[in-house]
Amino acid sequence: MAEVIRMPRLSDTMQTGVIRVWHKKVGDKVQPGDVMAEVETDKATMDLEAFQEGVLLHIAVAEGQVDVDGIIAIIGQAGEDFSSLLTPSTKPAETVKASESVSTTSKAEETKNVESVSGPTDLRVKASPLAKSMAKEVGVNLDQVKGTGENGRIIKKDIEGSLAKGTANVQKNVAYASSGDEIIAVSQMRKTIAQRLSESKFSAPHFYLTMEIDMDQCVLARTQINDIAPQKISYNDLIVKACASALRQNPAVNVSWKGDQMIYHHDIHIGVAVAIDDGLVVPVIRHTDQKSLSQINAEIADKAARAKIRKLGLDEMQGNTFSISNLGMFDIENFTAIINPPDACILAIGSIQKKPAVKNDQIVISNRLRVCLSCDHRGCRWCNRC
Repeated sequence: MAEVIRMPRLSDTMQTGVIRVWHKKVGDKVQPGDVMAEVETDKATMDLEAFQEGVLLHIAVAEGQVDVDGIIAIIGQAGEDFSSLLTPSTKPAETVKASESVSTTSKAEETKNVESVSGPTDLRVKASPLAKSMAKEVGVNLDQVKGTGENGRIIKKDIEGSLAKGTANVQKNVAYASSGDEIIAVSQMRKTIAQRLSESKFSAPHFYLTMEIDMDQCVLARTQINDIAPQKISYNDLIVKACASALRQNPAVNVSWKGDQMIYHHDIHIGVAVAIDDGLVVPVIRHTDQKSLSQINAEIADKAARAKIRKLGLDEMQGNTFSISNLGMFDIENFTAIINPPDACILAIGSIQKKPAVKNDQIVISNRLRVCLSCDHRGCRWCNRC
């Protein structure tokens, strides 16, 4: 018996999904566990698997957005009549038999219109190509220039003479060819990121704590570790580990705000922001304080790589109790970050820079790091002064 495949709710915040690509076509046989299509949710791109054996009889949406529980496809026996399973709004415009292949083309294709604007003088006034080029470059109206060439033709020296005498009527509005605009549809992930950041920024009262840290001992320690360790450690690994240790010592920062409740987390799960094409995702390093530097390094590298190709599981991006955003690799000295809900804080990390500093009343060159802690005034209880 034919069975309808509907858009599953793949996350608690998911309202719609987007069919990115089909790996099966109408008429193909499918087995339980076969990947039929890729579905983009608000957090990741997931594989849509078949749960029954049969033939793919119908594809309701070749590509594009589908509401949760909306019909995606129908699986059944070859030649089986499935029309009764489709509502009028979901019936295909053209019926496709199970033995036929579906060739899908995009229904809409954006075009760019480039409009060239030419001055009317080029058509009415006789001028040499060089004179026209000079006039366009300096914004001279050829109507106001008297030509001394053959039959009153405007030549190079006429443009130069007009500029020298100041008699030329220079055009104030020079027309340029337009390169047009490009409109790109926003992905579900980028929509969700924008919504969450807006909610965080405008609902959570942020306050910011900025300080400069002496990193000389950290630089020395990293050099010594990497001289003997088979796996090289980054400054980011050291910062993540240091934050985990600081959270263990200051549990009032390791909290979440839940409206009428505050949750004090006994486990430390640090989210590390990773930039991808569609925005920013935050893979979570669980039990960070209990892991070694090499474990932290390997886990961040693995999850960051999978995040960039959108193969990170939803469970790997949830449950964070504190977040870190590091732009030091881009030589950004200092910035502020927006809190990643439900965390109470996020730490923004800049680049390590050599600067003059005072040590033991002497001016020396020191490795300095500027950090900024964004805090939710409702939930963070790092001190009792507020």
